[in-house]
Amino acid sequence: MLMAKQWYVVRVQTNREDHVKESIERRAKAEGLEDMFGQILVPSERYSEIRGGEKSVRERKIYPGYVMVEVELNEQSAYLLRETPGVGDFLSTGRTPVPLTEKEVEKMLMEAEREEAEPTPESRFRAGDKVRIKEGAFQNFPGTVEEVSPEKGQVRVIVTIFGRATPIDLESWQIETI
Repeated sequence: MLMAKQWYVVRVQTNREDHVKESIERRAKAEGLEDMFGQILVPSERYSEIRGGEKSVRERKIYPGYVMVEVELNEQSAYLLRETPGVGDFLSTGRTPVPLTEKEVEKMLMEAEREEAEPTPESRFRAGDKVRIKEGAFQNFPGTVEEVSPEKGQVRVIVTIFGRATPIDLESWQIETI
């Protein structure tokens, strides 16, 4: 009986998603099970960041700690996945792995395609956000975001110094939300 491949989410060790993906592919090929596997994805996105005046393109995982696997699930393929170093288990209800719905698969595949798009400036902050300065002369000072300039990678934060509201221009990596 031929079963159709479905998409499943597999928990893996964080920051080892790409390594686990390669291990699954290698093991499936070595055990002659590659026909049971389709795509294996680690959805990620590229973004640009300005740090110290230098623009760099970085990549981050959209779902850290998870790998999406298209597989014809049976005893052999489930065993291969569960026994791959770095793999925790399937997202499941009890012991039964739950496949992704068509809508979830569409969303995930669109995110995976967007990985190839032009990186966008980091824009985690919005005017009015409460933040804490992580680095620099005003380290640990709380403040409020007044203005965000993603193209420059800068954020203007209003900090109270000696009882006066003072605007400070910082790079986005120098602050965090509180």
